[in-house]
Amino acid sequence: MTTTAAEHPATTDDIDVPRGPERWSGTSVASQIAVLSAKSLRRLVTDPKLLLFSVLQPLILLLLFGQIFNSISDTPDFPKGVSYIDFLVPAIMVNTALQSALMSGTGLNEEIKNGMVARFRTLPIWLGSVLFARSVFDLARGAIRLTLMVALAAALFGFSPDGGPLGVLGAFGLALAIGWGLGWVFLALAVWLRNGESMQAVGFLAMLPLMFASNAFVPVDGLPGWLGAVAKVNPMTYGVQAARDLALGNPAGYDALLAVGISFAIGALAIPLAVRGFRRPA
Repeated sequence: MTTTAAEHPATTDDIDVPRGPERWSGTSVASQIAVLSAKSLRRLVTDPKLLLFSVLQPLILLLLFGQIFNSISDTPDFPKGVSYIDFLVPAIMVNTALQSALMSGTGLNEEIKNGMVARFRTLPIWLGSVLFARSVFDLARGAIRLTLMVALAAALFGFSPDGGPLGVLGAFGLALAIGWGLGWVFLALAVWLRNGESMQAVGFLAMLPLMFASNAFVPVDGLPGWLGAVAKVNPMTYGVQAARDLALGNPAGYDALLAVGISFAIGALAIPLAVRGFRRPA
């Protein structure tokens, strides 16, 4: 005897129940940072002018200060047996890293201004990954700047410190560590100020005393009394001294640990401030 559908009603197992679209959970934070960093790094290949102009500044400093202060190497307070160019280049390395840190903030301000950040806000990503990607990009750009600067200093100015390649590599790594840590300070300032002109003004006010009220160009003992006192509490003095000792083959343990420790501590405090400020509506 034939059965009907009414006698055997369909169960849920027999019916294809339509399902809604599966929700995309997005990529991991590490993948987001990697993709955004690669996107920024491609700019250095497609627009090499960005790198060219950023290398010119440390070279101009080497040329000008190498000539202006060259006679300081004959004074009693200057380290014996050290040429002024070998004394100067490690300081320019640290200064270049600090300039790269400032460029982190100004570059982020530019992305906020041209609407790039607004487009990032529409994507299913953690907004903090944009800041970390910016930090990775500026770290890589700083490494390229330092590499080119050191190579040109050796070729054009005779830079050849007693520490040899390993000493220069140590100073190189120290400068990058300082620049990366302090770069977060400028990123935090950029997201809270959100104004390129204000950012430039703050950066100028910060960089000028850090650079000149230190041992970057003249030994601390050769500075006037009051300026020498300022230099002794200036964190850049310890960074420059550590980079200089590494390049010259001298022990640099205490100064290196102090410089890197202070930079990383400041960076650790600035990271949550930067992320919090970046999440604010424009």
